[in-house]
Amino acid sequence: MIFIVKCDSFINIIKVWESDKMAVITEELIYEILSVVDEIPKGNVATYGQIARLINRDKNARLVGKVLSMSEYYGKYPCHRVVNHIGRLAPHFYEQRNLLIEENVKFKDNNHVDIKNCKWNL
Repeated sequence: MIFIVKCDSFINIIKVWESDKMAVITEELIYEILSVVDEIPKGNVATYGQIARLINRDKNARLVGKVLSMSEYYGKYPCHRVVNHIGRLAPHFYEQRNLLIEENVKFKDNNHVDIKNCKWNL
């Protein structure tokens, strides 16, 4: 279940139910996630879980995905460089594949990047 509170035409607080726990996404958390995404170099991808670990929220990969799905409210970020742990592209993000191809990211098949060779190594 997701509740979205809009304030001044942008999303201010989002409450997400995950595994019987409620996580509150504040603007501070949103910008923390987006600042990590902004650091992913061209030609590389990161996973939702990798970003969650980088912000010290190891078990909140889905939360990262939820924030990225609404990133257009916060500016232009390279969210196309984020995939799941096996390299699968985001569902309903139809431009993602073409954006990654433009950055020379290699693919295993039409829906999966070559995560072993393209994963962002910190």
